[in-house]
Amino acid sequence: MLVMSQDAKKLMLADSQPTRSHKTELRRTSIQCYLCLLLNSHFLAEAGIHVFIFSCVSAGLPKTEANWQHVASDLRKIEILIQSIHIDATLYTESDVRPSCKVTAMKCFLLELCVISEETNDMHIRDTVDNLIILANSNLSSNGTVTESGCKECEELEEKNVKEFLRSFTHIVQMFINTS
Repeated sequence: MLVMSQDAKKLMLADSQPTRSHKTELRRTSIQCYLCLLLNSHFLAEAGIHVFIFSCVSAGLPKTEANWQHVASDLRKIEILIQSIHIDATLYTESDVRPSCKVTAMKCFLLELCVISEETNDMHIRDTVDNLIILANSNLSSNGTVTESGCKECEELEEKNVKEFLRSFTHIVQMFINTS
């Protein structure tokens, strides 16, 4: 026969009372049960399972409504932050971007922007650069795959200081804003 002390009985009763974490645990368990039933169901084909898994994964991904205005805003932040430090770097800069080569030029600017991130120890600059790169790449990928011919490679561009690089970068972002 099992004999429990009064303290053990109180602890058991306290544990059996529904609390917020207890309810959350029950919800999680019930969701797992529903998922198990759903996946073991004979009504679902393999394609249905793939759609279900894709839906669950995509529901967890962060949603961003990126546009070129946000890129321009981050670029202004970088210009302000860089004024307080000295970065002694020369970057490949397209100063005369043809509209037919703006995607190629933007990709070069984004690659060169990584140099700024590497050259500084300032976490604000690094975070802003990382965010700008993510936003710009998101905007570029939303345009689909664009093939441009007759454009300069990044290494063929003129090397300029950071301030001139950022000025030219701002110009190309404005080109994207004006066409969107």
